[in-house]
Amino acid sequence: MRFLDANVFIYSFYKPKGKLSEKQLMMKKSAKKIIESINDGKEDVITTVVHLSEVANILKRSLKSSDLQEILMSLYFLENVTIQDVSTNDYLAAIDLISELGLDPNDCLAVRVMRENEVDEIYTFDKGFERVRGITRLPEF
Repeated sequence: MRFLDANVFIYSFYKPKGKLSEKQLMMKKSAKKIIESINDGKEDVITTVVHLSEVANILKRSLKSSDLQEILMSLYFLENVTIQDVSTNDYLAAIDLISELGLDPNDCLAVRVMRENEVDEIYTFDKGFERVRGITRLPEF
């Protein structure tokens, strides 16, 4: 099982107004491949409601509401996707990790959830996770 960060969804589905750089195009292609693999049931992933909220907040700018609704709802029905609830205590514990990890609160939440679920790989384009001992960031760029 791997953790699925919000930015993978964003790169996969976001429709930018301008031209993408070569690196951004590679990331978009990679993100689409990851999402396709998850949708096909080939990957077991875990994420949180907080990370899905991040996805919704960004994608609402470039997708029709019905398309965004379909994307989010479909995740809840995939057997290979675990969407973990987050309590106040979970988020406070994540905030407490900020000074240790040097990541933002939601990234610290991802680390906390990964540690609790013994997950050591994360799909993300955020290179900050490379500094977290015991976690491997995928895909490598």
